[in-house]
Amino acid sequence: MTDPENTGPPSDYQLLLPDGWFRILLDPEQRDASVDALVERRFRGIDNAPHLKEEMRADLRRRAAEAYEGGGIELYLSFQEAGPLTVPASLLVSLAPLRGPEPPAPQDLARAFARDTGPDDDGTQVSVEELAAGTAVRVRSATRPTERERQDGHRASVSVEYHVPVPGTAQYLLLTFSTPLEPVADAMAGLFDAIASSLTWTE
Repeated sequence: MTDPENTGPPSDYQLLLPDGWFRILLDPEQRDASVDALVERRFRGIDNAPHLKEEMRADLRRRAAEAYEGGGIELYLSFQEAGPLTVPASLLVSLAPLRGPEPPAPQDLARAFARDTGPDDDGTQVSVEELAAGTAVRVRSATRPTERERQDGHRASVSVEYHVPVPGTAQYLLLTFSTPLEPVADAMAGLFDAIASSLTWTE
């Protein structure tokens, strides 16, 4: 963790991910190689599914490109197994540059998020949390598909965002967790909270 007396920005960050989570680097110079490595790992020992393999490669490259265009640094995907099932989830790490020389305090940012939810939103939860990396704003929300989207196979999803000020800068590091497993949303949110709690800055 960064020395609180050191006002300079950290050089990097660290996160602890459970087994079964894989990282995709989003920088265009590293992206394809990172995706290829994940695909090869997932299909290791499987030689009779070339079509599925290429579908996965194309889907991951598309998701990685979209994440990078949105300011993403790294994308983590869960292929964690629970019995015969795979637990689908993702974590996008991105930098959120803010206007002005000074970033808003986490408490002010939390109040702004709470105002934005509106009186009819009874599902979004906004709180200020203390992490090893500093004071952060946590926003938990649910997204429910329209009827048209349900017909196309889309499912409700749960997301948990952590907005963490980067020491010595006017930026926030944004951790965006998401899962389509709404029936076990509380358990998944607990897992996301544990991962966010592991965030530390490195010199």
